[in-house]
Amino acid sequence: MISLTDLRRFKAEGRKFSCLTCYDASFAKALEVAEVDSILIGDSLGMTIQGHDSTLPVNIDDMVYHTQIVARGNSHAFIMADLPFMSYATVDDALINSRKVMQVGAHAVKIEGGAWLADTVRSLTRNGVPVCVHLGLTPQSVHVFGGYKLQAKTRSAADQLLEDCQAVVDAGAALLLLECVPATLAKEVADKFSVPVIGIGAGVDTDGQVLVIQDMLGLTFGRVARFVRNFMREQSGENAIVDAIKAYHQAVLDQTFPAKEHTFQVEL
Repeated sequence: MISLTDLRRFKAEGRKFSCLTCYDASFAKALEVAEVDSILIGDSLGMTIQGHDSTLPVNIDDMVYHTQIVARGNSHAFIMADLPFMSYATVDDALINSRKVMQVGAHAVKIEGGAWLADTVRSLTRNGVPVCVHLGLTPQSVHVFGGYKLQAKTRSAADQLLEDCQAVVDAGAALLLLECVPATLAKEVADKFSVPVIGIGAGVDTDGQVLVIQDMLGLTFGRVARFVRNFMREQSGENAIVDAIKAYHQAVLDQTFPAKEHTFQVEL
């Protein structure tokens, strides 16, 4: 099974790694057959599985349930589980809720924010919980941002994101995830920090890539984000879903995804 040590080694060796969201045992097995490196049990399930218009209604019991059923179907990938909205508002909350998802099969937790999370990251790490910090467009703060928009579009905003990354890495963050930021900034972050950096809508230069599995299988109805690629459309045949997942994994390794059309190019 792929571990955090393996992801760190991949970064050191310059070997890209793939990540997809997953919410149940059958898709966990499909990702295993496709040899996807890591799984994110995302609070995106609020939209993709539960039918909400944001991630905000998802609670910790939802995350525990989906984490345990994904873990049952997985014997290959590194598993990260989101802590949902307001479930880590205090350090004590973060400890209690991290314990819940770790005990049912997560290998790390993901939380959204910046430098203000340093104490939380430090406490979780000290208690044996690897932490991935999600920066840039953080969906739990969608109402603060006023929608799902490109973040860190100016040099000053980019510098602030770099400072936030430094603070959480200094506190012990094991991974960083950057969403919907300029490709040049994502490259700065990946080059600056020794921890693995995962991107979504952040260009090709991050160490890993993540997509929502429904998006990469073409199961998105309505507006599709710029950074999404429909890998299912490229496949045909009896094992089209697994083949699509394999194609995504290989495109991440080959650095043919994300391409320019999936990337935000901004002069900083």
